[in-house]
Order: sequence, then C-alpha cells, then structure tokens
Amino acid sequence: MPYKNPEDRKRNYKREYQLQVEGGAIPNKLERQRARRAVDKNGTDANGNGKADAREGKDVSHKKALSKGGSNKDGYFIEDRAKNRARNYKK
Repeated sequence: MPYKNPEDRKRNYKREYQLQVEGGAIPNKLERQRARRAVDKNGTDANGNGKADAREGKDVSHKKALSKGGSNKDGYFIEDRAKNRARNYKK
C-alpha cells in the first residue's frame, strides 16, 4: 500500500543499524570483511583493481562457518561462489 503521508517515507537508519547489531549481523560482517582483506593483502593483483587474482569471481569460504561460531583463525580458503553459497549454513 502506498504511503499516505510523505513524512512516513523517511527511513530510520539508526533503528535499522540497531536491529542489525542486536541480531549479531555486524560482528559476522566484520569477520568476513577481515578475511577478504587478508586474502587481498597477501595475494597478487595483476590487473590492479585492488582484489587478489585468486579471489576474482570467488568467495572466501571458512572451514567452520561464521554462523556456526567459526572465525578466521579456524582457517579459510578461496572457493567458487556457487559452491560456497550452496551449503546450507542456517542457524
């Protein structure tokens, strides 16, 4: 249903962020970001786009899923996107 009042269209970004924090999304997001940066820092980058060549078109897959309590210390590797996302790591 469309908004009747234009003032109702404004998003409450603070509330959205707070809901993400309460749901535990922010620490998991930061952990995945650290893994990607570690791979990009140590890998070679022939085309100079800031992303490691080994990671182009691929995902950083963790040996123990972050949603299951894993971390970067548990180990991670580069894996095809479809293969990494095909696993059912639901909580």
